Amino acid sequence: MAEIDEIAQLTGPRPLTSTRVGRTIRGVDPVAAACALIIIALTLVALLAPLLAPYSPYALNILARYQGPSAQHLLGTDSLGRDLLSRLIYGARLSLLGPLLIIILATISGTFLAIVSAWVGGLFDNVVSRILDILFAFPGIILAMLAVALFGPGLIAPVIALSIAYLPYIARVLRSAAIRERVLPYIDACYAEGLPTRTIAIRHLLPNIWPLVLVQATLSFGYALVDLAAISYLGLGVQPPSSAWGLMVANGQSSILTGHPQESIYAALMIVVTVVAFNLLGDRLAIAFASEER
Repeated sequence: MAEIDEIAQLTGPRPLTSTRVGRTIRGVDPVAAACALIIIALTLVALLAPLLAPYSPYALNILARYQGPSAQHLLGTDSLGRDLLSRLIYGARLSLLGPLLIIILATISGTFLAIVSAWVGGLFDNVVSRILDILFAFPGIILAMLAVALFGPGLIAPVIALSIAYLPYIARVLRSAAIRERVLPYIDACYAEGLPTRTIAIRHLLPNIWPLVLVQATLSFGYALVDLAAISYLGLGVQPPSSAWGLMVANGQSSILTGHPQESIYAALMIVVTVVAFNLLGDRLAIAFASEER
């Protein structure tokens, strides 16, 4: 038994311990650190919205419509006199919650499907691969629009539809990684020790592909945010008087021709900054984890 443990330690990949992750994250360049700080700041803003927002995002004041930046309204007001800063702050909640739910559902289901498919192989793996190919043929935003047509506008239907759309992107990458891990000597050593398949998959294989899971989830978050914003922009997602960023872009569109583009500009800027932060962070994490493996 001791010899098997020694073989597994020498020939198998190093387990992804918290210390190893910590060293990897600390080695990420300043760009990734800045992106992480932006994401943390946005998350705190969303969580602390009632404390940070100077006004209610729904408070109307027709007499104060289209005001510019001032001491009372730091970013001005919209066509209904609502404070734009407050609406952006509260809008972070829905704008971040939706993509978070999409990534959680797609990552959990995609990881489970990838590991089972790689482990079982054969006909089951072929069927799963063909199903993933079929899902690839349908753009996520089209699935979301179909879901809204069936169940009505809101947040739940687009989230479920986009979760299904993002599943093949995550599952296919993780399936390839799981297949590579499946044939390594440390898996055989675990079998020789008499460990059950479920234990091997959860306690040994999954930790070794976890960096890839993290990278895929981080990269997919930005794309999910854009898709949800597009759905809201089309009027098929969350409905007024919600202050989701995509909806704010649509609401402010009619004011652009009257010389008041600030609502659309501010909301679009928040979307761009968030998406760029997640994409850059995902790229840098991928490079950092790849360097750690070498």
